[in-house]
Amino acid sequence: MTSAQMRRNQFRPQLATLLMVGVIVGSGLIAIAWFAGNGLVTTIFDQLNQLQQNPPAWAMSPMVVGQYFLFWAASLMLLVWLIMAISPQPVTWSRTIVVIILAVLTVRYLLWRSLSTLNLSTPLDGVFSLVLFALELLILTSGIIQLFLLLRVKDRRRAADQLAETVATGAYTPTVDVMIPTYDEPAFILRRTIIGCQALAYEPKTIYLLDDTRRPEIQALAAELGCNYLTRPDNAHAKAGNLNHAIPQTHGELLVLFDADFVPTRNFLTRTVGFFQDPQVALVQTPQSFYNPDPIARNLGLEDVLTPEEEVFYRQIQRVRDGAGAVVCAGTSFVVRRSALASVGGFVTEAVSEDFFTGIQLAAKGYRLVYLNEKLSAGLAAENIASHALQRVRWEQGTLQAFFIKSNPVTIPGLTPIQRLAYFEGLIHWFSSIARVGFLLMPLAYAFLGVVPLQATQSELLYFFVPFYLVQLSVFSWLNYRSRSALLSDVYSLVLAFPLAVTVFQVMVRPFSKGFKVTPKGTASDRYHFNWALAWPLVVVFVLTALSLWVNLGHCLVTMAAPVYHIKGLGIAWVWSGYNLLMLGLALLILLDAPRPSPYEWFNLQRVASIQLTTDSDPAASEPLWGVTTMISEVGAEVVLTKPQPMVEAMLRSQPIEFTLVDEQIAIAGTVSDIQTKNGFPTVTIQFAPLPLAQQRRLVELLFCRPGQWQSRCAPNELQSLWLILKSLFQPRFLFDRQVQTKPIMVSKV
Repeated sequence: MTSAQMRRNQFRPQLATLLMVGVIVGSGLIAIAWFAGNGLVTTIFDQLNQLQQNPPAWAMSPMVVGQYFLFWAASLMLLVWLIMAISPQPVTWSRTIVVIILAVLTVRYLLWRSLSTLNLSTPLDGVFSLVLFALELLILTSGIIQLFLLLRVKDRRRAADQLAETVATGAYTPTVDVMIPTYDEPAFILRRTIIGCQALAYEPKTIYLLDDTRRPEIQALAAELGCNYLTRPDNAHAKAGNLNHAIPQTHGELLVLFDADFVPTRNFLTRTVGFFQDPQVALVQTPQSFYNPDPIARNLGLEDVLTPEEEVFYRQIQRVRDGAGAVVCAGTSFVVRRSALASVGGFVTEAVSEDFFTGIQLAAKGYRLVYLNEKLSAGLAAENIASHALQRVRWEQGTLQAFFIKSNPVTIPGLTPIQRLAYFEGLIHWFSSIARVGFLLMPLAYAFLGVVPLQATQSELLYFFVPFYLVQLSVFSWLNYRSRSALLSDVYSLVLAFPLAVTVFQVMVRPFSKGFKVTPKGTASDRYHFNWALAWPLVVVFVLTALSLWVNLGHCLVTMAAPVYHIKGLGIAWVWSGYNLLMLGLALLILLDAPRPSPYEWFNLQRVASIQLTTDSDPAASEPLWGVTTMISEVGAEVVLTKPQPMVEAMLRSQPIEFTLVDEQIAIAGTVSDIQTKNGFPTVTIQFAPLPLAQQRRLVELLFCRPGQWQSRCAPNELQSLWLILKSLFQPRFLFDRQVQTKPIMVSKV
């Protein structure tokens, strides 16, 4: 699609746009007619309200609700806890039972909500009640599709073990072209990526750096490292155009793509290439892992506790998609067959998310897309909350453009029904941001408009809602392989709810109005920075929510004679507003970016090391000082000396030294920048001098390329998550962590 065609399409209404606008306008006209007292509309809603007041017996709570509640809630909780105890990781039988339980509870909840809880007594109550129900349906529809897809989960790691043997022995070694597309990333980031790609334990490979900014310093970097350099005269179609321009100039049977900041482990190709022995396999995708904490975890001071936001997608969603034959191509850390890519005309240029739609095109051609759930590379997560927001908005924009292009998974010929369903769930997922905003605003309607959008007694909530909620809360983390708790998932979804919700409407009306924007990488900051652009809608809602609690207190004092559902609605509003206030407070703390003084990451690596003075001024300094590293980066190291040395500070301060990693036999010149005493032992911080290329290669391989070094960790459970939320609120990082760290928190452990 040319730029002129994209501009014309901005003003050409599409079916998806017409449907969305039609639903909104149609609903608005019905609401206006109801407020205006139109006879037919009023009669219809009066009859519906009568049905709500007299629901079927099975949609009502029993008379002795306490016993029934204890029976249902206790029995179901004991059952799911027993299943999770017997099967700590979901397997076919345990996952199937839990999915069936959740499906039954979800359907039961939906029937109760639709037949008994809608408040249609007045037009104002009715509009808010129906909007709330519609938002819940949006969330639950996505959830029900996920439950169905959870019955088909793939794990390719055992197959990879067998297939890797043929690659390791040389029985199957197709030629590989490794491509690194770059646009304005700093040279020091590209240097480690190129070195990592050159270190891949696979012989028939060629490395290409695809520079879309035509920078002389990057061309010089490629020449220095011995990497092929390709560029083009323009930037048409952004990353997809860059790749499509390079492909005809290369010849490998397989193409491997890494974003400019992603460094592979040495065994990346050994673990992935074997799958292509099946001629139907077109693409193998691996997870995106990150060697720095995401800004949400960093801003809360929970870098070593919270898992990255992408963990749920790569631990659970991609495995589910693999089972449905609908793996999402993630744009980096994947291998694709050249002939299969050529059969679909190269990378899709119709939309921003060229990776996602290229994968759909391959699947529609009948090729297989495989997901290998092994962390075989790592890159830079967004380094501040603004970059994080930019990245998510771009992903959302690119995905929702599916409704307006030929690669629409709902309509493209060739996909199976289950593939369409899996891809469709990925599209409607982005609409959940609208629901999240609605859930923030809905409690305000009671306080300021006197609206009760949900009429339910305490016994009904105990009987229908509480079992559904408790079971869902209990199994949420278990189903996603301990990658995220439900409470923390809600926090992550809230932070960007407003910009994502606005983007939904922008894309659905003008899908190609925004161009491609690269996420900034390699940045640094020496102070706290509050992002007011993202914060102001949350601040407004926070103030209104806090005010609504006082207003509701006034209602409580003056409306004791009100109908019972108003009093129950007041109780629900109090709980709901309190929860929202808690989450909003945490979201505002997340929008305060913590300092990141260095663009380099420091890794927690324990290695035997020695420090040797390189000056002859002191004969006593001829003996090396021995210790163990605690942290290493590309620019320095921290070493704890093994024996107390009274003269260490005088000997080493500002002196030129040679730092040696003994087992790796890496010797690096540098100076001592800091000495502290910890637990009676000197801890020495070393700043490296500029490294020769051979030492750079060995250091990068040590820090980034060790097979198995990027390990997953378990997220906190729900109780731990609640404690972390409260702790973060009452002990915010900007008050209790005043000392700016010069070394980032480490994320790689040995």
